[in-house]
Amino acid sequence: MVPMTLHEIAQAVGGALHDAVDPVAVVDRPGVIDSRLVEPGALFVALPGEHTDGHRFAEAAVRAGATGVLAARPVGVPAIVVADVQDAMGALARAVLDRLKAPTVIGLTGSAGKTSTKDLLAQVLETIDTTVATPLSYNGEIGLPLTVFRADEDTRLLVLEMGARGAGHIKYLTGIVPPKVGLVLNVGTAHVGEFGGGKESIAAAKGELVEALPADGLAVLNADDPYVMSMAPRTVAPVLTFGIKTGDVRACGIELDAAGRPSFTLTYRGQSAPVKLGLHGAHHVSNATAAAAVAVGLGASLRQTADALAGARQLTPGRMDITDRPDGVTVIDDAFNANPESMAAALAALTAIAGGRRTVAVLGEMRELGAQSGDHHARLGRLVAESGIHHLIAVGDQDAALVHATAAEGGVNATLVPDRDAALDLLLTYLKPGDVVLVKGSHSTGLEETALRLADAASRPGRRRGPGRAAQR
Repeated sequence: MVPMTLHEIAQAVGGALHDAVDPVAVVDRPGVIDSRLVEPGALFVALPGEHTDGHRFAEAAVRAGATGVLAARPVGVPAIVVADVQDAMGALARAVLDRLKAPTVIGLTGSAGKTSTKDLLAQVLETIDTTVATPLSYNGEIGLPLTVFRADEDTRLLVLEMGARGAGHIKYLTGIVPPKVGLVLNVGTAHVGEFGGGKESIAAAKGELVEALPADGLAVLNADDPYVMSMAPRTVAPVLTFGIKTGDVRACGIELDAAGRPSFTLTYRGQSAPVKLGLHGAHHVSNATAAAAVAVGLGASLRQTADALAGARQLTPGRMDITDRPDGVTVIDDAFNANPESMAAALAALTAIAGGRRTVAVLGEMRELGAQSGDHHARLGRLVAESGIHHLIAVGDQDAALVHATAAEGGVNATLVPDRDAALDLLLTYLKPGDVVLVKGSHSTGLEETALRLADAASRPGRRRGPGRAAQR
């Protein structure tokens, strides 16, 4: 983080110092919301959590080395007290950005694939210049400031994943950190229940990103998605497109190997370069092409971009993490979240990776789909049958029952269970050597824990997982 004194932070966020014996004590490590992640010199941000209040951990954070606390009330240790901690985080992020040496800010959004694309893009851009990118899926009003706090004087490229649950959310985020480049991946049905409308409402909200771009910026749009392309008139920035069917930057000749890893030819302005991804699933082709479009738009060569994509790895856990257990069972952990589009992509990856082996899909409910939730879950069950999945374990209540019923009608051997623990108990007795099992569901279903426990149900050799999840408090 850019070094700032407690006094300077208080000025930046409109706060008052309390219990600060040394107002010029310096914060030079990133702000954190988890007291267990405090480094000496950090700022601890005391937010109310789902199960507890961050103010309870203020004293422990300072004992662990935090210079001070950003809080809503005095906490008995050096603190900057503000009316609203979340708003203050945004103000501090803007202050940090203003102290940087004019980094290029790249914002990206989309209904599906944001985090995987962000991970690819960060690894490609690192070959251009010093890059800081959103960790995990920190893409909202709290996560975006936390990402900016990680930037320092050497940061030249700042990649920010931007999520939206409704109109105005991305506008708020771009107001904190104005982007120079805006990448829109797709418009699907994720969180459609929170938008109060269909894809048109989602497109209107996602398009707030390109509206925030300056005339000398760059809008990178998915040429294969008409909802995304409808955003082109909403920006004053030049437009660069990507896609598979069409686009300025394209992927041609897509093939999958036996492990479901895609290879293709990347093309741009008459140039071409081969790419073989180390990630699993054909859906990563679009993600990779999107990342490539941003890179070449920022001046990278096509060959440099292709080489960086080929060397990229999965950074965020819970997204097509594959564990080959020594007993011959392959576990695909794609359980971090789910929506209709990502479910379809995961099922396609499951069949490709299995290559004729027996397939088991453990599917939790998809949340935040509003009035159309029943239709989407019934459609998912039919897709399970059409995909030739051998066994379905549907996890949840009414919506899971719809997935179960329609899959069973299509001839799938299907079982309905109430929760993640019941799913794990069934799997431990059902799986056989050679099986390939996919675990996927919305974050609130808790299937991440099921996937991790399933992967660890046998001894660890053959494990190919991403970094561990950091618990928060």
